[in-house]
Amino acid sequence: MKSYEDLDVYQMSLSLFFKIHPASLLLPKYELYELGSQIRRSSDSVNSNIVEGYGQKRYKADFIKFLVYSHASCLETKGHLCKIKNLHSGLIPDIDSFIAEYDILGAKIFNFIKYVEANWQT
Repeated sequence: MKSYEDLDVYQMSLSLFFKIHPASLLLPKYELYELGSQIRRSSDSVNSNIVEGYGQKRYKADFIKFLVYSHASCLETKGHLCKIKNLHSGLIPDIDSFIAEYDILGAKIFNFIKYVEANWQT
């Protein structure tokens, strides 16, 4: 792989970020800077930590650390989506799809962490 852009987890997390950001703007005004801001930041963090970790891939432990942060942000984003689903049912039409996609992404990040732990050479 030549770049972080070649990573499936990067591509999927960026695609989801571009879906979540505008969807979060559909929340009621009073949620835009509360739950809306939190989900935008956590969704961005999934992707950003993959990029930052890849930038430090020379140091295996640092790469893994940032992938773990990415996985945690993925779980956080899913948690925010579940809150939105329960508090604001129907405002975000694709919310069940987003939750399912973050489940898939979380599994992919987890598997990538295991791959790096077992195979990455510094």
